[in-house]
Amino acid sequence: MSGAIEDTPGLIASPAAESDGLAALDRARSYLLSLQQPAGWWKGELETNVSMDAEDMLLREFLGIREPGKTARCAAWIRSQQRDDGTWSNFAGGPGELSTTIESYVSLRLAGDDPSQPHMRRAAEWVRAHGGLQQARVFTHIWMALFGAWDWDEVPALLPEMILLPAWFPLNVYDFACWARQTVVALSVVLALRPVRQLPFSIEELHGPQPWTRPAVTTPFGYAVVALDRVLQIYQRHPITRLRRLCLRRSERWIADRQESDGGWGGIQPPWVYSLIALHLLGYSDDHPAIVRGLEGMESFTIDDGDGLRRVEACQSPVWDTCLALIALHDAGVPDDDEAVLRGAEWLVAEQILGRGDWAVRRSELQPGGWAFEFENVNYPDIDDTAEVAMALRPLAAASADPVRIQGAIAKGAEWLEGMQSSDGGWAAFDVDNTRAIVRDLPFCDFGEVIDPPSADVTAHVVEMFAALGRADEAIPQRGIQWLLDNQEADGSWFGRWGVNHIYGTGAVLPALVAAGVPATDDRIRRAVSWLKRMQNDDGGWGEDCRSYDDPAWIGHGDSTASQTAWALLALHAAGETVAGSEAVRRGVDWLAGTQLDDGGWDEPFHTGTGFPSDFYINYHLYRLVFPVMALGRCLR
Repeated sequence: MSGAIEDTPGLIASPAAESDGLAALDRARSYLLSLQQPAGWWKGELETNVSMDAEDMLLREFLGIREPGKTARCAAWIRSQQRDDGTWSNFAGGPGELSTTIESYVSLRLAGDDPSQPHMRRAAEWVRAHGGLQQARVFTHIWMALFGAWDWDEVPALLPEMILLPAWFPLNVYDFACWARQTVVALSVVLALRPVRQLPFSIEELHGPQPWTRPAVTTPFGYAVVALDRVLQIYQRHPITRLRRLCLRRSERWIADRQESDGGWGGIQPPWVYSLIALHLLGYSDDHPAIVRGLEGMESFTIDDGDGLRRVEACQSPVWDTCLALIALHDAGVPDDDEAVLRGAEWLVAEQILGRGDWAVRRSELQPGGWAFEFENVNYPDIDDTAEVAMALRPLAAASADPVRIQGAIAKGAEWLEGMQSSDGGWAAFDVDNTRAIVRDLPFCDFGEVIDPPSADVTAHVVEMFAALGRADEAIPQRGIQWLLDNQEADGSWFGRWGVNHIYGTGAVLPALVAAGVPATDDRIRRAVSWLKRMQNDDGGWGEDCRSYDDPAWIGHGDSTASQTAWALLALHAAGETVAGSEAVRRGVDWLAGTQLDDGGWDEPFHTGTGFPSDFYINYHLYRLVFPVMALGRCLR
């Protein structure tokens, strides 16, 4: 392990103005190194909301495998997250959310909680006051229909026949984003078979005062979609038997072919859960290898904290966490030949995906070379991880025992990223030109983003990678730069697709543009800097609430967090702002130093990562450490 920060070449000395920041950086760097696993990777907890835990309990009830001990620990976790008004929220500090509250309530009923208990009464009263089960999202209606508590006829149609549509035909499965694609194929099987396993109790106490009605529409297209759904509902009940059997077989094969070696689907909870249900309904026994692997794999996504609490991660992020950790350690001055750094680099190189996945449907001639987010997700490498991994590996090649191997991995990754550029010049997360917006208007799609258009944060990371490789002047990154400039918001910020929100987008874009050669004096850079300075909190930090995706009044506003403060500092540093010359930077560094915990990390209860804007948020537990290390390292050089 390297010596103290004060002894690291390239960092400034420690005058009084910076000494607290340097000391904080030293502690944080040591703490980050201590979290590395022997194999070389880092992985922080990925915290979402209790709908993951409720649906895990509902899955086990449906499959007939729910165990009393696990149920009790899961229920204890769900109870611990209930708000004073009886609800459950989708993010820390957020308002109660109807569907999450309904699913949590039903799971607690399964665990034996009596409806007359105060915490249950509060939840049911709030649900009824907000329209009841009738106003829940479609996915909650599906869960309740599985247990006979909702009518299958009141669930929008989703036909397995869609599996036969060619990739060029509208509303084929590849028009859905990869996370939605895996979910809808599995759910099309479930909705075709319409199973019912009755709950051992009624949930009439969750029904609101008004009967369920179809969503109101006001446009000709809306009427057309509703009319189409009614036609499909009729076919759903009276399908062409031979065609339906063929489609169910094709869907079964599609699902089975995409099961990963860890037993999961896509490395994320929704398609994992629904794929297990679909295969179960198609006749896979409890001891079938696919079911056994799937259930065993889900256990690796479960955290038992030893205090009687059991919670489920929606996903895991070891590749993402590891490449960010390596970048942070490099910024903090850890030598490139440090043993821990080289172990991390070797692990990352071994994780490169050299086989084809769904991305090849639209890029059949492109050679593979990307990285995924998770341990095992060879079907779905993503663009964001690939760019960040390449940036993490680039400075380490010369110090490694096999520089040619690392350089070759970077070259393959960069070639894959070239081919994954969308037609408008930007980059999405998983696919190319996955932008058929009509998918969003399907009645079925009322929870979360279902397409994968280019975003500012992903495009910025790819541009920054090409700049790091000395290729910023080439045509492909130049189109990306223009995409970023064209998509700047009127206030000077950039929208954040995969992090909350404009602070994340701006924190990604400014370092990329400056690295790619846009002068720090450029008016577009200065407008972004001005916006960041205006958004700085009185305490010196930065924060942005998840509600900024829905309410513009929250854009750039929220309680200060370590990760969001670091994103702002990274952007300001890239734009030429320094501790010595910028009060905003000095105050931000002071906030990080002043709020650091004794172990070298930071406390961050808030969700600053984004799964689906407006619907699903993530608290990456390592964000509160890796990004402050990056920011302090760069600002105090």
